[in-house]
Amino acid sequence: MYRHFYLITLLILAACAADICAQDASPTPTPTPVVDDVQKAPPEDIKGVPTVAPNYRSDDRSQPDLGRVGVDLLQQKALSLKEAIERALENNKDIEVTRKNDRIAEFDIATARGFYQPRLTGQTYYDRSTLPNTGIFSTNQTTTSNNIVGNAALTAYYPSQGTVFQGTFNNTRLTSDNPISILSPQFNSNLGFSVTQPLFRGRKFDQPRRQIEIAKRNLALTDVQFRLRSIETVAAVQKAYWDLTYALRNLQVQRDSLRDAKEQLEHNRRLVNEGQLAPIDIVAAETQVANFEQTVYDALNTANLSENLLKNLISPNRTDVLWSQAIVPVDPVEIAAPIKTLADAMTLALGNRPELEINRVQTDINQIDQRFYREQKKPQIDFVASYTSSGIGGSLNPSFSNPFSRTACTVPTSPECLALIAQQQAFLSQIGGSGTAFTDIFQSKYPTFRFGVNFNLPLWGDKTAAAQLGRAKVEADRLEIQREQIEQGIEVEVRNALQSIRTAEARLRFAAIARENSIKQYESEQRKLTEGQSDVYKVLERQTALTTARSNELRARTDLNKAIAELERVTGDTLKANDVVPKLKK
Repeated sequence: MYRHFYLITLLILAACAADICAQDASPTPTPTPVVDDVQKAPPEDIKGVPTVAPNYRSDDRSQPDLGRVGVDLLQQKALSLKEAIERALENNKDIEVTRKNDRIAEFDIATARGFYQPRLTGQTYYDRSTLPNTGIFSTNQTTTSNNIVGNAALTAYYPSQGTVFQGTFNNTRLTSDNPISILSPQFNSNLGFSVTQPLFRGRKFDQPRRQIEIAKRNLALTDVQFRLRSIETVAAVQKAYWDLTYALRNLQVQRDSLRDAKEQLEHNRRLVNEGQLAPIDIVAAETQVANFEQTVYDALNTANLSENLLKNLISPNRTDVLWSQAIVPVDPVEIAAPIKTLADAMTLALGNRPELEINRVQTDINQIDQRFYREQKKPQIDFVASYTSSGIGGSLNPSFSNPFSRTACTVPTSPECLALIAQQQAFLSQIGGSGTAFTDIFQSKYPTFRFGVNFNLPLWGDKTAAAQLGRAKVEADRLEIQREQIEQGIEVEVRNALQSIRTAEARLRFAAIARENSIKQYESEQRKLTEGQSDVYKVLERQTALTTARSNELRARTDLNKAIAELERVTGDTLKANDVVPKLKK
């Protein structure tokens, strides 16, 4: 009765309070909520959360295909680390690109040296021209001439002194109906030799020699880059190989743990039937089995990713049969860690790292540039000497008439015509026939000698060469700073690699201890559960800890192997440590 009285009283008070609140609120408008007030609300009171797929539950209990995409697990390929390295060096695309760069550098050298190759040049042609007569010495309205030209030149070089030798041989046969031309046809030939010797700029060093030296350094640079790429590829294969080893071993661990979890589930069911466990304890064991089934799929996915990474490094193309095979690493995981002090490792790294060698080659190229630009600052004065021997020959022009003769030759037997014929024959006897054009050359009948200097001097100095030299010097300073930066980076990498080995060794020791203790704890907890001194949750906890410990032990061993591979890489000792001699395909 009193309970009903209290309930009625509370309802009356609540109704009154609501009426009073309504009366107080009626004259005052409701304020707009402030954004800051919403943001200060508790997380569970957040507004505006959309409803997406409410009450979703998955009722599908079928298991997906337990396999790897595109891989037949029954076609297993046993693969050693050495074989994987050999395949990578043979088939890796980055390595193949570096090989092509080396071949390009070889052709660049041949191209640069081709400048000094002796060259034979020349031209030969025939032309016929008809031109209007504009002179006072001929009564012809037009003049027709025919030319046959044959010229050749041979140019050779003496590279060490910048000397240029040239020999020329020119020939022309000219026929014309111009009456003032004494000879038609007329043969003109000359044979000449010349030498050009730079006295200052270009004598010790010039652009062609610079290109040859740079091409040589670039070839050395591609060799170093090939070694660098080989080291990086081998190190990547090592790490991918050990990652796959761990992934497959972890898959085994998760599979065995699932088997243990199912055995534990059956054991718990027997204990429930015997009345030692409550039926609800079966649910926890079933959840454990489902969780381990998930870890098996996760481990399988990790193995697939690791295997694809290794295949990508060692397969020549996507159609290779290796892609359909399951790789099985066969090398033992126990690798002795190298015993190196920091000083020994740094000495090895500074002597072997390709990055430092690349910097040295770049410095050599910079020194070549500085030498060239210093040479360009010198005055350009060239000594030039030449000798030319000419020859001429031909036949009398039947249309020839002397424009200075006051009497025309109209009667062949007249004294005027006889005198003109005698004059032409005297001239022809002096010139000679068509064959004398060549005999004159070798008799040096019409020689020409020339020697002197050519100069090209910019006023107030060559500012372009000075600026280029200044830039090259600044570039040298940049390369020196870059070298110091590389050395410091190598110092950091070596220190980190040595420390990683120590850490991995310690982690392996602790992981082994943890695995041994986890086995003991799990077996002990199982016995306690059977004797009724423990519960199923502690057993499942120990089971999970044992699975983790087994996986962590090989993870620690894998990390140690990868740390050893990293130390080999940072010291530049990867190829030697793995007995690899990379060779370029020719």
